[in-house]
Amino acid sequence: MVLTEKQKELIERFGVLNEKYGLPPAECRVWGLFLVADKVELTFEEIMETLHLSKGGTSTALNRLMMTNHVEYITKLGDKKRYFRCKMNNWTSMTKDNFEKFDELNSILKEILEVRDPKTQTFNHDLKQVTEFLDFIYKELMIAIKKWEDKK
Repeated sequence: MVLTEKQKELIERFGVLNEKYGLPPAECRVWGLFLVADKVELTFEEIMETLHLSKGGTSTALNRLMMTNHVEYITKLGDKKRYFRCKMNNWTSMTKDNFEKFDELNSILKEILEVRDPKTQTFNHDLKQVTEFLDFIYKELMIAIKKWEDKK
């Protein structure tokens, strides 16, 4: 598969951005490839060759992307290959799931706040501000998601 210079640049920019969130470089580039490629279903070999990744790197990236529900594969009758594709129909639920993890984190932070030494007033105040901010963001995001779902 031949990519344009713009497609290559977008894959790289997408990759660098997602690396900042702790994702491995190969995984970021594979995910980016799915988003910019002219074909929506790619074979293992196409991914490996296009991104110049090793077999192991490609396999690890695809497995992680499948575990996180970003990518899935299909098979075609009479063809032994697996065709990988980006899952585009689950972004709303994935966003909701990710923010529910923040809500869980916030619950733990609130418990931590309850057992903190009251003498550390400034720190405790700042931690309380964090929990209140996370409460606000979670509530507003759930409202926004509900509006989006109702609009569809």
